[in-house]
Amino acid sequence: MIDLTNPIFRDAEMARQYLETQRWPDGPVCPHCGSKHEATKLQGKSTRPGVYKCKGCEKPYSVTVGTVFESSKIPLSKWLLATYLMSASKKGMSAKQIERMLGVTYKTAWFMMHRIREAMTTDSKTSGPIGGADKIVESDETFVGGKAKNVHRGKPVPKKIPVVALIERGGEARVRVVADVTAKTLRPVLFTQASRKSALMTDESPTYQWIGREFYNHSTVNHSKGEYTDHCGFAHVNTCESFFAIFKRGIMGSFHSVSEAHLQRYASEFEFRWNHRKVTDTERAEAILKASKGKRLTYRRTDQATNA
Repeated sequence: MIDLTNPIFRDAEMARQYLETQRWPDGPVCPHCGSKHEATKLQGKSTRPGVYKCKGCEKPYSVTVGTVFESSKIPLSKWLLATYLMSASKKGMSAKQIERMLGVTYKTAWFMMHRIREAMTTDSKTSGPIGGADKIVESDETFVGGKAKNVHRGKPVPKKIPVVALIERGGEARVRVVADVTAKTLRPVLFTQASRKSALMTDESPTYQWIGREFYNHSTVNHSKGEYTDHCGFAHVNTCESFFAIFKRGIMGSFHSVSEAHLQRYASEFEFRWNHRKVTDTERAEAILKASKGKRLTYRRTDQATNA
């Protein structure tokens, strides 16, 4: 549970001190050269609070340098509140809601949320694949987009965007937006995000017929025949279905419409909350703050994605 009366959500200085305890539990670390315990706190009258100077590279820095909060004129207290609200909202929170709660413009709220989603994105280089020996990985796809029957006359039929989810039973998920659901597209996703030592569970789609042979074991469930599990309760993709149920409710209920250019960031947001579902809201928010390092997102990059 999040205590919204906490001073870190109202006082920018207390928010900065709190962020320092999360990012630097053992003292300041220079984001430029990585030096530890070699910082001098600058306390001149013209120096803003929280600025340090590294004795190694002699460069100044603060706790926000090299994070998604860098170079922002928005008070850090509002950044923390937005982070905590997004971490606790199971089905997501719209930028309009953040706009009203934080007292910022819609454009600011929208950009803040994309920055926070950048921090929530799983780093595949360090996280490694899910599954492994004696592990079960489920794979399934869904499509995001409006229905043709809801389109006004004369308007183009909305494009359906495929999203594939790989979920280790009892473990983490990897969710990726893909161009299509052909074997050529799904094969590299499965092989980079899941260990081939895993037992793979899918539906009856022929796409997985050859992919499944490269895993330790491959079992299927035939949805077209009304099957959702085998007689032993072993072969199913119900975990993926559970994830998609939350994901779709967020898209339809909170965001209403998501562009293809940004869909992966929204998918990463839901993936992050799923992977941290067994911790408290506060612990989930703290995980976002710790993961904000090295994930800067400028408005130019976001705007380019919108116009792509």
